[in-house]
Amino acid sequence: QVQLVESGGGLVQAGGSLRLSCGASERTFSTYNVAWFRQGSGKEREFVASTSWIGGITYSDSVKGRFTISRDNAKVYLQMNSLKPEDTAVYYCAADRTNWGRGPYGYWGQGTQVTVST
Repeated sequence: QVQLVESGGGLVQAGGSLRLSCGASERTFSTYNVAWFRQGSGKEREFVASTSWIGGITYSDSVKGRFTISRDNAKVYLQMNSLKPEDTAVYYCAADRTNWGRGPYGYWGQGTQVTVST
């Protein structure tokens, strides 16, 4: 069972930046496809960005050009720049050995809150 842990959330003003991190209990995390999703209050969960274990990357249109997903052997990161109030949400890390992009994903973290103030 892969356990995912997100960190890096917080409160930031509009136009600011945050970097989220996703770590895993699995030593072979670098061989997993990983994605970030988010869920705002009263909204459905939505796809944000994904990276495959062989380097493929895809973004939702709403974050393209502002967010960057990257990874090293241990973690996956989401650099979020030019943040907007509508980016406010709980951000979740998800991982899967087979699927990538919008998923589905077999493993999920507990989420980290990102709040963007005006």
